[in-house]
Amino acid sequence: MVGDASYDVVVIGGGPVGENAADYAIRGSDRTAAIVEHELMGGECSYWACMPSKALLGPGNALDEARSLAGSRERASASNPEPAGVLGWRDTVTGRLDDAAATHDDTGQVRWANGAGIEVIRGHGRIVGEKQVRVGDRLITAREAVVVATGSTASVPPIPGLREALPWTSRDATNIVEIPERVVVLGGGVVACEAATWLLDLGVRSLVMAIRGDRLLPRMEPFASERVADALRARGADIRFGTTIEAVERTDATASGYGRLHGGPAVVRLAGDGAGELTVDEILVAAGRSPATTDVGLDALGLEAKGPLTADDHLTVPGHPWLYSVGDVNGRNALTHMGKYQARVAGDVIAARAEGRELDGAKYVASSDHAAVPQVVFTRPEISSVGLTHAQAEDAGLDVRIAEGDISVAGSYLLGPDYSGHASLVVDAARDVLVGATFVGAQTGELVHSATVAIVGEVPLSRLWHAVPSYPTVSEVWLRLLDQLR
Repeated sequence: MVGDASYDVVVIGGGPVGENAADYAIRGSDRTAAIVEHELMGGECSYWACMPSKALLGPGNALDEARSLAGSRERASASNPEPAGVLGWRDTVTGRLDDAAATHDDTGQVRWANGAGIEVIRGHGRIVGEKQVRVGDRLITAREAVVVATGSTASVPPIPGLREALPWTSRDATNIVEIPERVVVLGGGVVACEAATWLLDLGVRSLVMAIRGDRLLPRMEPFASERVADALRARGADIRFGTTIEAVERTDATASGYGRLHGGPAVVRLAGDGAGELTVDEILVAAGRSPATTDVGLDALGLEAKGPLTADDHLTVPGHPWLYSVGDVNGRNALTHMGKYQARVAGDVIAARAEGRELDGAKYVASSDHAAVPQVVFTRPEISSVGLTHAQAEDAGLDVRIAEGDISVAGSYLLGPDYSGHASLVVDAARDVLVGATFVGAQTGELVHSATVAIVGEVPLSRLWHAVPSYPTVSEVWLRLLDQLR
């Protein structure tokens, strides 16, 4: 049996956020670090979220773009990608080894950690005291810091019969093995919209979306929500706003494994504007996520063992200067890239404190996740956004100027004569700087980083005008928008 051990830094959670925190905390030093992981190194993003979802969406997107142009259109006459090929590509991306057990190979992630000087400890980590983490029978002590990077878990609302029906969550949808013919999706956020896109690609015959609110993607600009809804409806989705699941009946629910049908047909009663009764082969619950804090041992520190483990801008848990909280678990932003950003900041802070240096530089403060959060939603059409929407800027009391219009430039036409896109910029008129941007259309995900740089750098519009986009690219839309603001 391996005994107790000590490290300078102990990270609970081996996803990309935990990996970054450990790496930055010890990089270029003789400090030591361990990551405690009870599932797979690489975490949710690598096996059940970002990577498999984008792998599932890629073939349909490529086929759609091929059909946009003469010459490739004639070679891409199929209406949908080939399901077995899509699932095979997903398996390649995630290192999936066994469809029946939905197992994955994380040896590459472990190899990376070991190469970075980080030891991987398998098991469930639980804080039992100051700088102390218990993993099974082992007591792991941190000399400098403990970092909680346990992420989040899918939420299943307490609807009569729903949990008993063993519905799919995002892990099932991304690890899909058996393709259901009839699906009801509860929710209208990013997971719901992306999953609806690839389920239709895979041949789902009937897909109903039950959405409590009045639009999809409620945190996005309304025009983005409308275009995604229109596109999903055009492909056959039945979108019902003001609607929720009232009750579910499924008499033979079976825990058959991720991505397999969890029993026979289920009867779903909908309430609200889209009320009715449906018989479906599977239910996908995409109704949000909860921070994974319930069994981390926070109660041993007198902290609430439920909900987010809040952190300041150094990513330190208030009242516990040795304890850090990064990623989904702190409730600041449920996005992998923002969690990794927080982890880099936390790692730099841990390193500085370990070496007795002052935290007097910008790199020690997580500021971007307050007002400069970029995001890409990989639906068709694609949405990319950063910063504030028009409504959010007005709610913040800013003197707002808006530049908005369709994406209609030489670069977009070359992607296809029927290219359809739209974009908007949100400007703080008092400071003459960009505070938000949204782009909708094929390949617009590559536009958002330029907007992110402009927002983070607070580049005056008079200066931004001199950032000349290349011709002929979709980024020429910047000229059309900035023209409106001159």
